[in-house]
Amino acid sequence: MKLPLSPGAAQALFRLRAAGYESWIVGGCVRDALLGRPPGDYDMTTSARPEETKAVFAGEKVIETGIRHGTVTVVLEGEPLEITTYRVDGGYSDARHPDGVTFTASLREDAARRDFTMNAMAYAPEEGLRDYFGGQEDLKRRLIRCVGDPDRRFREDALRILRALRFASVLGFALEEGTLAAARRQAFLLREISRERVSQELGKLLCGPGAGEVLRTCPDILGQVIPELLPMVGFDQRNEHHCYDLLTHTAVALDHVPPRLPLRLAMLLHDVGKPRCFSLGEDGQGHFYGHAHVGMEMAGEILTRLRFPGKVCRQVETLVRYHDSVLPEDPRLLRRWLRKLGPEGLLDLVAIQRGDTWGLAPAYCTRQEGFDRLEQRVQDVMNEQPCLSVRDLAVKGGDLLALGYRGPAIGEIQRQLLEDVTEGEIPNEKEVLLQYLKSFDAKNKT
Repeated sequence: MKLPLSPGAAQALFRLRAAGYESWIVGGCVRDALLGRPPGDYDMTTSARPEETKAVFAGEKVIETGIRHGTVTVVLEGEPLEITTYRVDGGYSDARHPDGVTFTASLREDAARRDFTMNAMAYAPEEGLRDYFGGQEDLKRRLIRCVGDPDRRFREDALRILRALRFASVLGFALEEGTLAAARRQAFLLREISRERVSQELGKLLCGPGAGEVLRTCPDILGQVIPELLPMVGFDQRNEHHCYDLLTHTAVALDHVPPRLPLRLAMLLHDVGKPRCFSLGEDGQGHFYGHAHVGMEMAGEILTRLRFPGKVCRQVETLVRYHDSVLPEDPRLLRRWLRKLGPEGLLDLVAIQRGDTWGLAPAYCTRQEGFDRLEQRVQDVMNEQPCLSVRDLAVKGGDLLALGYRGPAIGEIQRQLLEDVTEGEIPNEKEVLLQYLKSFDAKNKT
């Protein structure tokens, strides 16, 4: 069996072995190569101690990224390679990092400390594959299974629980029964993991093709990270428009939006405000008045707590706020929405509403043609190069100064011009706008 190697990885293996040390590529690059996926990066393990590794690559760029735990990063052929000495990990008092490590001469002992069997395989061109724990068979069975005792693996590093769900989403695998049971038992430890690491894993999970299935099957685990999801589990919407409970509706909708982080986060959280806003009408129908506004506020709190970037938070808040708004096909009204959200923001909102519709009762799936028309209308309006912001106005700040406008009056008249142009009352042509301004009373210029 021959697996592909990058030029840097091939050179690193050769140089370590030429110096008399064992060396292998390990982890995700081996897994991805066996799955026929291009490896994102190459990690390596070796019998060489860190100082010996540094000596082998003297003259190259070497970074002591984790030398206390046996890891150095060597840059070869422009490629950073993490090279770690065979090791056995000590205790994990913070449920994230080993308190200490002991170097070993055994590749098997090194493999035994890793998270999942599919990530515990090692490869070198001369020896081929080393698979001590059945990783290759688990790949064939599309199973995620811990190496050794799953409770211990998750207690060592609770982030592995989210990594397991992320792999399930991205690869379309299932968690092995014992691994899933242990993940549920140890999920409370996720509360101790840094929010930045949680948000990284959650973002990758949500953008995987199996995100909806993970949400359906593991809301109890994800609820340790976002407790606001738990009231949605099994929540009967009691409304003729819905054929699913609230969480299942969200999972279906999640799978029907493009895998971009703001869209997937918005779809995950678009109805998070519904349990707080539920009321039962006299007709026996469930209602959720104001849930979009409540959901927007909750989404902002959740994403800020998880330390997602500010831009992502603002995008998600906007999409949740307007996810149930009625979008018009009339060009004049569309220009208003374009002014409010911008072209990308408006098309993202259409995508959210399209995904939301897939999670409704089957009769509503016929609305997809309407969304196709709406997207085309937005594109038609954009092809007209509409004036959507003050920057797009044909008159600039200098023109206003020349007419005598000063201070706050400049911003006020720009906003008025933008509104009049957007509404189609006057064309966005410089001479027309200047003549329009000259008709204003002098008091508007102070």
